[in-house]
Amino acid sequence: MSSIAEVNPAEIDALVQNMDGEVHLDRMHRMLFSQDASVYQEEPLGVAYPRTTSDVQALVRFAERMKISLIPRGAGTSLAGQCVGPGLVVDLGRYMNQIIELNVEERWVRVQPGVILDDLNRFLAPHELFFGPDTSTSNRCMIGGMVGNNSCGSHSIYFGQTRAHLLEMGVVFSDGNFESITPWSEAELAEKLTDQGRMGAGLRALDTAVRENAALIRERYPRPEVRRRNTGYPLDVIEASKPYGNQPLMGGESRAFSLAEFLCGTEGTLAITTEVKLNLVPKPKKNILVCVHFETIRASLEATILAVAHRPAAVELMDRPILELTKHNLEQQRHRFFVEGDPEAILVVEFYADEDAELERKAGELIEAFKQRGFGYSYPIVRAPKDKSVWALRKAGLGLLMGTPGDTKPVTVVEDTAVALDVLPDYIDEFRAIMDRHGNECVYYAHASVGELHLRPQLNLKDAGDAQKFKEIAEDVADLVKKYGGAISGEHGDGRLRAPLLERFYGPEIMALHAEVKDAFDPQNILNPKKIVDPAPMLQDWRVVPGEPTPEVDAYYDWSADGGLVRAVEKCNGAGVCRKRAEAGGTMCPSYMATLNEKDSTRGRSNVFRQALYSPNPADAFKSEELHEALDLCLSCKACKSECPANVDMARLKAEFTQHYYDHNGVPLSSRFFGHYRQAAIPASWTPRLANFIVKLAIVRWLLLKLFNISPERDLPQFAHKTFSQMFKAHQKASSATGDKVVWLYVDPFSEYNEPEIGMAAVRVLEAGGYRVEQLPVHDDGRTLLSKGLVRAARELTERNLRTFKPLFEKYPERKIVGLEPSSILTFRDESIDLCAPEWRPVAVECGERARLFEEFVAEQNEVGEFKDIWTSAPLKPVLLHGHCHQKALVGTAPTEAALKIAGYEIETLKTGCCGMAGSFGYEANHYDLSMQIGELTLFPLLREADEDAAICATGTSCRHQIRDGVSKESEHAAVMLARALRR
Repeated sequence: MSSIAEVNPAEIDALVQNMDGEVHLDRMHRMLFSQDASVYQEEPLGVAYPRTTSDVQALVRFAERMKISLIPRGAGTSLAGQCVGPGLVVDLGRYMNQIIELNVEERWVRVQPGVILDDLNRFLAPHELFFGPDTSTSNRCMIGGMVGNNSCGSHSIYFGQTRAHLLEMGVVFSDGNFESITPWSEAELAEKLTDQGRMGAGLRALDTAVRENAALIRERYPRPEVRRRNTGYPLDVIEASKPYGNQPLMGGESRAFSLAEFLCGTEGTLAITTEVKLNLVPKPKKNILVCVHFETIRASLEATILAVAHRPAAVELMDRPILELTKHNLEQQRHRFFVEGDPEAILVVEFYADEDAELERKAGELIEAFKQRGFGYSYPIVRAPKDKSVWALRKAGLGLLMGTPGDTKPVTVVEDTAVALDVLPDYIDEFRAIMDRHGNECVYYAHASVGELHLRPQLNLKDAGDAQKFKEIAEDVADLVKKYGGAISGEHGDGRLRAPLLERFYGPEIMALHAEVKDAFDPQNILNPKKIVDPAPMLQDWRVVPGEPTPEVDAYYDWSADGGLVRAVEKCNGAGVCRKRAEAGGTMCPSYMATLNEKDSTRGRSNVFRQALYSPNPADAFKSEELHEALDLCLSCKACKSECPANVDMARLKAEFTQHYYDHNGVPLSSRFFGHYRQAAIPASWTPRLANFIVKLAIVRWLLLKLFNISPERDLPQFAHKTFSQMFKAHQKASSATGDKVVWLYVDPFSEYNEPEIGMAAVRVLEAGGYRVEQLPVHDDGRTLLSKGLVRAARELTERNLRTFKPLFEKYPERKIVGLEPSSILTFRDESIDLCAPEWRPVAVECGERARLFEEFVAEQNEVGEFKDIWTSAPLKPVLLHGHCHQKALVGTAPTEAALKIAGYEIETLKTGCCGMAGSFGYEANHYDLSMQIGELTLFPLLREADEDAAICATGTSCRHQIRDGVSKESEHAAVMLARALRR
């Protein structure tokens, strides 16, 4: 294959001129698209973003003419390296993501390959229809990828694989011809066999392979009872269809010949999909879960056979290692309510029905049958809407596993094997014997109902010995799967990982048939080469080089909990949870939600960061302009710290990088201004009226833009006529508050100089609850410094604060710290602990344990009997709550909801992501448009549609300013609302 450097630039220009889409050959794109969610990494030639089928045809003809390979790609969540290769990546999700046609009566939909599964099902929901296969990556995986891998999901025992719902496909073959493929009768097939293009050549190769080798195919392919089969080219699907076969797969009827069904699961190696017609199924009306707890894995697998006999919609397994990891993930801790004791395994058995009574009957019969057989020790039933938490816990498994600290992780190598259900317990016993022989622990989870458990041995792929063990385990397990008549891939496909095992599994005769089919469809080998046929070595082109040490770099933060800065970056496994759209909910990666650019996702940033750190001189990563560009649009919202299953903290990584980058390039004036906000606010507070007048002058606005990059579209926060300290001092003189219950109120710079009324409202509420308020004698927390990457200054400030705290904590061992601005008070609980020198860490930890959001403190103390009988009985306005990003990531909105409800408010928590302001981000001229675009994703539309009589609560100062600028509505801090609700 050629490289781009060998191609005449005029040819590339001609290609771009003939496309509506884009082609990018720059270093940034090559870094971003050099890996998927597998262990593999190989830099491509570049990335193409086609907009139309004609664009794909142009790319294919260009590739064949220039001898350049094409790698079709959707969301890039492949676990076996399907999207990794040295050719031109064809990203079909960027623009080819439209739902083309829906027929409700006939229950089908036509879509482009870039449509995301959850987006499709949201579109179908009003019609009570949906697409059945439900992968755990449903909020970002794309239909094209599901077709390429023949994806399944948790409910495949009920709905089957993607192949079963594939009605038609529009594909581009390697000669550039587009064909619309439908099921064909015998007469139609005979006609198609005469086609003179690549489709006809491929059909003739298929016809010969199946007619002449039917007995061999039946002998070598997985048993018909194996529901999950995604190993090699599906010659068995053709052999079992008319006019060839009389032995249907999986107990079904012999189906009409469908080239589309054959192409499903071939990983883009034979054609590129540009549109798909899918069968739809009625949306289940009601469901119920029975979460059966077991003391051994073996017992759970034996029980699975009995569970399947009760005709469930799903039977999913979670083992102890997965459950243990959920204890330490901020997001998943909230979903563990149904776990009782310390089970070795939990089977989640789901039933569908039209009526609740039928669900209860099914659940009761299953539990009774289990008890009679002695299966399980606890049988909690989970009903809607709490069932969503159970499935969230199950779906988080992959990311949680890959976020395991250290270099030894549960790896993707044999995670996708499938056998018939009747042999599953014995198969797993022998599998465990293989693990024992290699001295390895393993994780067991996922699709027990169809004999496919995700099995992940724990290996250190940086160790040369473990790398060799990786290969040996793969080979041993392939032999075991063959013994039991299973499939070495039940869902995730072959890719780079399992293709080298196919000849061992099928034998050279079947692989020769595979090669003939590939050669007929793609004689120039331009379509995703080295996958399935003619594979590269299994241990080649990994993200890491076994035996080479992990790079070490000096850092400002303490990264020891992650094993160093490099390992903190490596926590990202490529699963791509950060690629979800705004409609999917959550906050993570607001810039990606707005731009849909890979570089603006946590995954994209992590990949660029990791590759930069693995350069010959790791410290050069801090000079990388590609990394600087990738991090530029990170809003430091902190959502990835909780929503990313691996808990990648990109906000902290950005701050670390930015300080080093400044060390090489100097600190911009705008970063100094915003980072040292308190120092800038002090002189303004001396003459606030004059300061407020001056910043509105046109010449001053021009200077603010030129000097500090402040957008002229923004109004700067107004300075209060009196600071909080001035108001509180006067209040203390007039106050009669006494008593032993004392709380420190931390007043951040925004509450001090811009919105002191919030602090005074908090004082009134706390005093009404019987507390005497003292102002914490520190005046800054370092949040503004960290947001601008001034980590060194933030560290110095943190240690000054800790010197102040130490004697206070010794004198008052029980006193809590209450804060108003979420990002500020939560800095004490988050960054401060890893910013200080080791000798100050115990004080920082204690500070974090004492620090509370204002509403969090009120809600906690209410639980122990405080804040009673102080609230008005007068009617209060209903409240719409928008949570601050840091609050949602580190605490959640529940404390704010609880505090407002205590006071008598009726609360609706808006399902919003980031507001888009993010401190100074939205004020900066180069970020203003994106800031408003992010606001338009969820927050602004919800507030425009809101009842005018409802009050808006926004706990962050940035959020309140963004709401004012975006929808011209006023919002208030919860403290102000609680003070208003006090009984006078």
